[in-house]
Amino acid sequence: MTKQKLLGAARQEFAALGVAGARVDRIAELAGVNKERVYGHFGSKEGLFAATVGAAMDELTESVGKPGDDVAQWVGSVYDFHRERPELLRLLLWEALHQREPSVAGEQDRAEGYSLKVDALAERLGIASGPQAAVMLLSLIGLAAWPSAVPQLSRLIVGSRVDAEDLGPVVRACVVELAGRMAAERVEHAGS
Repeated sequence: MTKQKLLGAARQEFAALGVAGARVDRIAELAGVNKERVYGHFGSKEGLFAATVGAAMDELTESVGKPGDDVAQWVGSVYDFHRERPELLRLLLWEALHQREPSVAGEQDRAEGYSLKVDALAERLGIASGPQAAVMLLSLIGLAAWPSAVPQLSRLIVGSRVDAEDLGPVVRACVVELAGRMAAERVEHAGS
């Protein structure tokens, strides 16, 4: 229970302020626990950050799974997840800014999870599970996540062309359509 409270509070703090700006005492206060529990459970602020990112990644995996028969709808699910829970993208952006070493905490587990998604996508598209399938997955995730990672660009680029309340649905529909086209083209190309 304490660990979950700390992870929830840490998600808010780290998403808003990053690793450097986050304060362990604020996280403990938000969670309603003693600051020493952070160190007891996670060892350090960096350990808490890694656990927070890992928990958010697990939530994404549980929510959207891996690409299935309808790649476009899977991309739509990824888009929806990030739009409804933008904290994960913020955490990943902070991780990229903060991480100075060539690997991140939990990298092996995260890489294995993505490898399963690459395999599923490759199978669906009828291509080898190699670099091409991996780049395709990366591109599809980028297509789904970028509008929520940089919402100001969505407003600046698309917002002037649609009503404000239509921005999310319009972007989602276009993202899903583009993903469907990419997948269909890849399947068609693989069949030739």
